[in-house]
Amino acid sequence: MPHRRTFLDITASVTGQRWVERLDPRQANVALAIAQHHGISDIIARILAGRGVGIDEAPAFLNPTIKALMPDPRTLTDMDRAAARLSEAIVRRENVAIFGDYDVDGASSSALLGRFLEHFDVPFEIYIPDRIFEGYGPNPAAMEALAARAKLIVTVDCGTNSAASIAAGRAAGADVLVLDHHQVAGELPEGVAVVNPNREDDLSSLGYLCAAGVVFMTLVETARLLREKGGFPAPDLMSMLDLVALATVCDVVPLIGLNRAFVVSGLKVARQFDNKGLEALAKVARVSEPLNPFHFGFLIGPRINAGGRIGDAALGARLLTLHDINEAERIALELDRLNAERQAMEKLMLEQAEAEVAAELADGAGPAVILTANDKWHPGIVGLLAARLKERTQRPAFAIAFNPSNIGTGSGRSIAGFDLGRLVRRAQEAGLIVKGGGHAMAAGITVERAKLGDLRAFFEKEASEQVGKLREASTLEIDGAIAASGATIALLEEMERAGPYGSGHPAPIIVLPNHRLNFAKSVGAGGHIKMSFSLMDKVSLDAILFRGEGTALGSFLFSNVGERMHVAGTLSVNHFNGRRTVQMRILDAAAIPLV
Repeated sequence: MPHRRTFLDITASVTGQRWVERLDPRQANVALAIAQHHGISDIIARILAGRGVGIDEAPAFLNPTIKALMPDPRTLTDMDRAAARLSEAIVRRENVAIFGDYDVDGASSSALLGRFLEHFDVPFEIYIPDRIFEGYGPNPAAMEALAARAKLIVTVDCGTNSAASIAAGRAAGADVLVLDHHQVAGELPEGVAVVNPNREDDLSSLGYLCAAGVVFMTLVETARLLREKGGFPAPDLMSMLDLVALATVCDVVPLIGLNRAFVVSGLKVARQFDNKGLEALAKVARVSEPLNPFHFGFLIGPRINAGGRIGDAALGARLLTLHDINEAERIALELDRLNAERQAMEKLMLEQAEAEVAAELADGAGPAVILTANDKWHPGIVGLLAARLKERTQRPAFAIAFNPSNIGTGSGRSIAGFDLGRLVRRAQEAGLIVKGGGHAMAAGITVERAKLGDLRAFFEKEASEQVGKLREASTLEIDGAIAASGATIALLEEMERAGPYGSGHPAPIIVLPNHRLNFAKSVGAGGHIKMSFSLMDKVSLDAILFRGEGTALGSFLFSNVGERMHVAGTLSVNHFNGRRTVQMRILDAAAIPLV
């Protein structure tokens, strides 16, 4: 890889990262060529080149469309069988059961399929398992019960690694169709079809899709078959892209290829609020501006997830299928209440986990993979706990909640470059966990208390070398530097042309060099820190550090009010009282090196 120059001579920031220029010399030349060949501004050209977009790819990248980017759905293995069986169920108006996961992707996928079936007056029910009592994915008892009520069971965002449960559903008399995207661990289930772009025999190159993306492609092919049969006009599938966009953002899959088109097109649909569930969620989340990926990922998504974490797991999916705004508002308020309760529980759990981790890291070294456990933790919140620990320690982290039977339900989150799903699969092969699965950045495990020590040692042996190298090479890639007065709406609108930003297509990281921190204060219940920065011209820029209290970065900011520093973050629009202003979301800071 070409050498990346250190930015502002920062070799160790407050968070321990080296700041580097995102563009190496070769990419700088590509940026210049993009600007010259296509008449694109230097800002946009640099953003694209810094994210691997080539000269010829730039125009299409800036205008991602479903028509241009979606391949024939039949490129997905088993798609022909899946669409044929689903269309048959619609023609015969068979009872269909939808078995979904309890997260946003599962809820969105379930609602997407449910709305499609509803258009044809096909009777259906959505079943979301209870996270605590049933766990992730299909279980034999639930599948047998659904088979007594439905001719066809469709699992969405789950099922790939549930061969025994799929077999139980089939033995009870139902056909079972799997629409999923998770990595495969073991033998595939024997259903009517298993549509999963992460199957080893799938050549579609669509492994980056979330489950809702897989479901959408299945519905496109099903609609085509129904048109051929005649007399079955399909619904406007483009009008359902709001659900696909929501799931794509919240499942943190890469915003590349078809996913970019899903999010761009889906946001346009979402802003019309034809989906009453989304409208109600935006209202309780107090969104007062056009919906964007941030709203999906940090305001709407967590409220949908709250039902699956500590309440009724089916609330989110049910909400997204509603047409009655009054009922939608009732459920949205319940999810908002559950989300507030979840936040309070998470805060207490995080304090306990951080105390345990602090002891492990006291000597400056610590384990390669953080592994925390507690008898009193809520199993529905351990995923959030793992994410917070990962953010604060910059290493993969697992949090586990043990029940009275000494069986722990855990969730893990990874750092960039380390495949956590693969680590979990190896642990299962070694007989150290009861079950587990996931993908590169997130995974779930079930473990016996007696094997926790062996699992910890296994993680250390398998991960220490790679995690160590990743941590040593940790860098923050900087796109550019501006003064506070240069952070204008016009600049932000120009940068947004290269969006949407997210996983796989990160938002531009901008530095305010040598700026004075005017003030810093805690705001909200989530431990956020609000502040402002200014340069010599006294024009100030508002900024916020989310969940900053108690972190090294938050402590640095509180301790240096009135001082000058370098600060890095991303820019966004803040809508307040009818005004639009720019604010920075802080990612890192650094003391000004002594000359």
